[in-house]
Amino acid sequence: MNVDETDLPGLGRRKDFMTASGRRIGVVELREGQTELIVSTWDDPDTCQASIPLTGDEAATLGNLLGGQHLAMKLAEEHRDVPGIVTRQFSIAPDSPFQNQPMGKACIRTRCGVSIVAIMREGEVLPSPGPDVVLHSGDLLVAVGTQEGLDSAADILRNG
Repeated sequence: MNVDETDLPGLGRRKDFMTASGRRIGVVELREGQTELIVSTWDDPDTCQASIPLTGDEAATLGNLLGGQHLAMKLAEEHRDVPGIVTRQFSIAPDSPFQNQPMGKACIRTRCGVSIVAIMREGEVLPSPGPDVVLHSGDLLVAVGTQEGLDSAADILRNG
């Protein structure tokens, strides 16, 4: 995928790409730290059809959702031929009892046999996180296990 990068003098930097459907999707990273999600026409990248300002938390959440989905799909494909193995994503809610706590405190692997294989945080992937990694609101955990184990893990992360 070709990503075009354009300096916007006095404003910041624009990064966008062409989708298969002929739309240009991108982000404008403004000097003041704000981010805008943009959609332009295929024939004129300066004609903006939509512009959505995002806070830092919103941009990080969007990055987590998109990156987590890609990672989960890849893992699901790799485990497709392994009977009984499922991949799922869990988001750490602001009211989770494990927010701002080390992941090991939840004892997910011990209690339900599920492995947390990655954490998506602010658009970054933390692969193979250890039990000492502190969980934050908005983190997207990518987990592998049985359907029953993943159901139990979801309950644990929600309710303790």
